[in-house]
Amino acid sequence: MIAIVRTRTLRALRASLATAETEAETARARAENLKQEVEIVTDSAIRAETALEELRAAHARSIADGARAEGELKALRAQALLDTEDRAVLRMLLRQARKTATAPQRMYVLLRYGAFHSLHETREAAEEAAERDGADPAAWYTQGGTGPQYPDDEAAWLIKPVPLKGSS
Repeated sequence: MIAIVRTRTLRALRASLATAETEAETARARAENLKQEVEIVTDSAIRAETALEELRAAHARSIADGARAEGELKALRAQALLDTEDRAVLRMLLRQARKTATAPQRMYVLLRYGAFHSLHETREAAEEAAERDGADPAAWYTQGGTGPQYPDDEAAWLIKPVPLKGSS
């Protein structure tokens, strides 16, 4: 079969073919640029997601550290209040002992695991108080006396002599 095409139509078809090829090339270049942009945006999104996960983990650690520090602070405040209260009671008892006309030369502080328990005029009174509160007679110690010596906070019961003002 033979097709007859006019010259004018042939020129028009060739011109439209050239235009279509130019547009196709432009579209391919644009598609390649868009493909590169998609890859860049995808990489950025992955990095952002990774950074967000790391920030969330760091935030969780910060919250846990803050809660732990708050708990420790609460415990330390309570201990400081107890220590302050114990010192105030001890000072008051020592002042009272110093004011009495027949003031002893020393007082005996009874400690339980290093914490103030009571104050006594004699070592025997301190021993009796410890035994009344459940101490085994062999489980308390007199600091500076004979027998085993322990740091204040290691002995279950400890009797500690405290010289009064003006005495040795």
